[in-house]
Formats: sequence, structure tokens, C-alpha cells
Amino acid sequence: QVQLVESGGGLVQAGGSLRLSCVASRSIFSINAMGWYRQAPGKQRELVATIRSGGSTNSADSVKGRFTISRDNAKNTVYLQMTSLKPEDTAVYYCNAEDALGYNYWGQGTQVTVSS
Repeated sequence: QVQLVESGGGLVQAGGSLRLSCVASRSIFSINAMGWYRQAPGKQRELVATIRSGGSTNSADSVKGRFTISRDNAKNTVYLQMTSLKPEDTAVYYCNAEDALGYNYWGQGTQVTVSS
């Protein structure tokens, strides 16, 4: 079992930056992958970025060059640094962890609102 707690969301103007944090209840060293997803009103949840235990990352085309995912195993924390934010980035952002057995865990979400 892994509990995930996100923080760092808020209201920001277009062009601004935010850093989201996701703290896990136990060591993330052995967790296969962690990631960030988002869900805007009336839309399906979509992948934003993932980072695997070996450090390789993947991100959606819509955020490439603007968002960076990273992890600090010593702090059991995954970050999402978001820059050059756009109104279309407005969504609830969820942290995800996939363990070695393939189980997925989700945080409660943090709201990001980008004003134009």
C-alpha cells in the first residue's frame, strides 16, 4: 500500500510557474513508476508525465519543454515543475504510483488554475 499526498497547486497567471509535490507514505525506491495525471472539467484524465525507477521520463506532447518531472528517493517525493503555464493547463492534477506488482495508487488531487 502507498498513500500519496499532493501539494503545490493554486491560482497563477498565464506564463507563470508552479511546482507540485507528491509525498509517498513509504519508500519510492522500489516503485516501478510514478507520474502525474490531470483531469479538466468535462474531460477524461490524461497523462502529464511519468518517471520510472531508473530515472527515465515520459511526458505528453502538450507539456514537453514546459513541464519537468523529477523524483527524490531520499524524500519519497516526486515533483512536477511547471513553467510557461497556459489556461488550458487548468485541471486537477493527480499523483500516481505503480508498484512492482502493477497496482496503481492515486493521490487526492491538487487544483491548478491558470488565468488568462
